Amino acid sequence: MSLVFFFYFSIFLNFIPPAASSEKEELDLFVSGEGGYHTYRIPSLIRAMDGTLLAFAEGRKSGSGDTGDIDLLVKRSKDGGRTWSGQEVLWDDGNNVCGNPNPVLDETTGEIHLLLTWNLGEDHEGDIILKKSKDTRRAFVMSSADHGETWSEPKDITKDVKQPEWGWYATGPGVGIQIKNGPHKGRLVIPANHSYDDPQGNVRGGKYEYGAHVIYSDDQGQSWQLGGVIKPKMNESQLIEMADGKGTLLMNMRSYFGKNRRALSLSRDGGQSWTDPVEAVSLVEPVCQAAFLRYAWPEDLSGDLVLFSNPASTKRENMTLKLSRDSGRTWDASKTIHAGPAAYSSLAVSPNGEILCLYERGEESPYEKISLFRLSLDDIQ
Repeated sequence: MSLVFFFYFSIFLNFIPPAASSEKEELDLFVSGEGGYHTYRIPSLIRAMDGTLLAFAEGRKSGSGDTGDIDLLVKRSKDGGRTWSGQEVLWDDGNNVCGNPNPVLDETTGEIHLLLTWNLGEDHEGDIILKKSKDTRRAFVMSSADHGETWSEPKDITKDVKQPEWGWYATGPGVGIQIKNGPHKGRLVIPANHSYDDPQGNVRGGKYEYGAHVIYSDDQGQSWQLGGVIKPKMNESQLIEMADGKGTLLMNMRSYFGKNRRALSLSRDGGQSWTDPVEAVSLVEPVCQAAFLRYAWPEDLSGDLVLFSNPASTKRENMTLKLSRDSGRTWDASKTIHAGPAAYSSLAVSPNGEILCLYERGEESPYEKISLFRLSLDDIQ
């Protein structure tokens, strides 16, 4: 009996994923004022099928503002985020804005699809919202079939994913997901947001509101279409698939309801419709972007684990990582990774199970650098 026990125990051990290192490390990937750019913003982090990590960011040439000459950049890591390549410009359209990176990995093909947005550098968000701009905000997609080494040219998909009456439009920023279960298994889903006219609205003094939505692809990224809309007062969003085996989606959103809390919405049809948004009482926010990522599924030895990061404050400060054991319904562990100024973030899991948080941080301002914080699951548990 003892030999039988040790035989099966040894088999069990072979299925345990490599233990993540307890070593904590922070590395500055993009430092404002270096590399030819005034400011770096809007981080996005994803792991390719071969384990390569891709860190995307906007390189803002002339200032820290959201418009002007803005290029899309990428760095790559082949060793779990310990060392990185030099930065590469993926999209430079002169003096115009190329940004809001939101990649998604198709695990059936290994292809990465990078959803993006564009606008004229001279057009500002307020004018685009009020339809006073020269052009409008447009959606694009680029793809890579070699784990992020090379990319296709940007393809305009605006007519397929943006309602004509919308003004502002933005993908993510962050990452998308591929549905693993249920009737829409294999669907690629990208969270996005937009502005729409509303006579009763009062955002920044204008008669409009913000809404969140998704766009999705059922043909491995060859075409994209508009999914369901969540409104009012919803903005930058990220989503996960819940662990019910049915493909239920949970959206986590920036909220303008004035309570300094995130908001949540559910979809049971692959993102084609959504429940009315509700307040995420335990997720404090300063009206800012956040990251939301599944770490493990219940069939994994780790269990149903979901990660969340944001500046957990009423100001853009205190970047905090949280852990949920019930698909993002509640949060039972957290760790502050930077108490000072901080803003946008993106999460990924390295090949050895380490948690990676790519986020905006600084000492005087949240936008001094984009840093990668690496820690083990034990560090947060």
